[in-house]
Amino acid sequence: MSAPELEPDEMDAELFQHFELQVDLGQAPLRLDKFLFQRLSQTSRTKIQYACEEGLVKVNKHAKKSNYRIKPGDDIRIFLPHPPRILDLKPEAIPIDIRYEDAYLLMVNKPPGMVVHPAFGHYSGTLVNALLFHFQNLPVRSQLVSGDLKLERPGLVHRIDKNTSGILLIAKTEHAMMRLARLFYEHDLDRRYIALCWGVIPQNSGTLKYRVGRDPKNRKRMYGFAEDSDLGKTAITHFRF
Repeated sequence: MSAPELEPDEMDAELFQHFELQVDLGQAPLRLDKFLFQRLSQTSRTKIQYACEEGLVKVNKHAKKSNYRIKPGDDIRIFLPHPPRILDLKPEAIPIDIRYEDAYLLMVNKPPGMVVHPAFGHYSGTLVNALLFHFQNLPVRSQLVSGDLKLERPGLVHRIDKNTSGILLIAKTEHAMMRLARLFYEHDLDRRYIALCWGVIPQNSGTLKYRVGRDPKNRKRMYGFAEDSDLGKTAITHFRF
């Protein structure tokens, strides 16, 4: 017997929120279980479907079955009967290269080789550890990193890969964090990268259009699906030499 659809706040008193995300404005319609399988790296589609059947997955404050088709702007939250564990973050006296600072935000130049926030295999030496040492009372966002393990991300509204260098925006106030998060959510900004390419590119400029999501064969890495696929998120890259 499947679980009944719950009223918006009916289960919040006994369950704990473990995961929250908003569907991007450019996201194509997709089954809820398929969408969550792409986004959650440490779970299976079967577990997601079970959570949906038990009424543990809420979309816009209402429990939804796994076959619900998500829409742009949907607010998705996953609840479980136990509280999430919090990964303890420790301040570390790591120098950081601040390129701009005012009362609301920082612009930090992250060097290659530095991990942005702690994760499995990288519990120290990260930008977050450095920020905690140099700044107090940064606003915090939470992210599910594995199973029921939650990571607090002080000041962060985006990230870049370990071996990528570049500027990161760090929020210093709750208001700045909400405004910056909204800009990234609505793609209302431009980001430019300089990269070294291996091989021969037949033209001096062009545009790459893919849908980027988790590799179905290796959930720890990302994969570029065809532009007409219903997997992943639309990613458009303009390049020139």
